[in-house]
Amino acid sequence: MIIADLADIAGRTYPARRRTQNLVGGPSPIQASNFSMGNVTLDPDGGQVPWHNQRQEEIYFIVEGTGEMCLGEERTVVRSGQAVYIPPQVFHQLTNIGSTPLRMIYCYGPAGDVAHWRQELDGTLPKAGVEAPSLPPGAQPQCTERPKP
Repeated sequence: MIIADLADIAGRTYPARRRTQNLVGGPSPIQASNFSMGNVTLDPDGGQVPWHNQRQEEIYFIVEGTGEMCLGEERTVVRSGQAVYIPPQVFHQLTNIGSTPLRMIYCYGPAGDVAHWRQELDGTLPKAGVEAPSLPPGAQPQCTERPKP
């Protein structure tokens, strides 16, 4: 039996103020060909999964906290207990708008790496309204800052 335990997974911290812990795929002991899955913690007051798209379809399940979810031209508030379906190739962003951490589980398929992780670390995410479609009106701004050395 292979078990991935969040208590044992350090994860990776990203410039947009979040930590991602791979449960299935990436450096996790569990590998699957049809999906990847992980736990994401967004820092209070603005931690974010920045505006991006990917070839896989995906689900975000909000475990705790409150966030602003942007999906294509739509924007809404999401909270614990809700799941959001993200179709392939559709730009999306999740921002913590609460004063406590927001935790969510992502699951996408098929399995494989997603470009936005490396782009964010390298400071090369496509900018909303420039190299990527604009965010919905009134949305929190996209974090595209390059990490400080």
